[in-house]
Amino acid sequence: MTKLQKNIYISMLVAQGVIISLIENMIPYPFAFAPGAKLGLANLITIIAIFTMKKRETVFLISMRLVLATLLGGTISTFFYSASGAYLSFLGMLLIKQLGPKRVSIIGISAVGGFLHNVGQLLTTSFFAQSWAPMLYLPFLSILGLLSGIAIGIAANYLLQHVQTLKKFQLDYEQTSKQKWEIF
Repeated sequence: MTKLQKNIYISMLVAQGVIISLIENMIPYPFAFAPGAKLGLANLITIIAIFTMKKRETVFLISMRLVLATLLGGTISTFFYSASGAYLSFLGMLLIKQLGPKRVSIIGISAVGGFLHNVGQLLTTSFFAQSWAPMLYLPFLSILGLLSGIAIGIAANYLLQHVQTLKKFQLDYEQTSKQKWEIF
């Protein structure tokens, strides 16, 4: 990959992540028992990035997506909630990915990311509220996060298998990282 191709690829993923975030912001909250709960569809871009780009590039992508989505349709508080969830989720997915393709799948990694995204947001809520009471939502949000993470993992698996550009970047990434992931 040339540097220009890599930069265009990152830019496209950032743009797609921002668009998904903005569309998701327009969807009414589907869960009455958990105000503010969302499906986390923009995390699809993070999963794809984890399997097609270096860690540093993925952190840059997440940062750009968060900043641009906040500037275009968010507030400073939504930035903090989104950032805490996104970065904790990313770190957790990287740790789980270290188990290797024989022990964990893309869907499993995504499920962990969905769970940790909610944990990060609840920790931020607890910090701002200066109370651990918001953590009482964790059991409910855990189920939603795991289900959402599984759905996003299935979608990422499908995209990595069927989109030629993603296959090309994944192959390039696998050659540099010396780790092949089975896409099924």
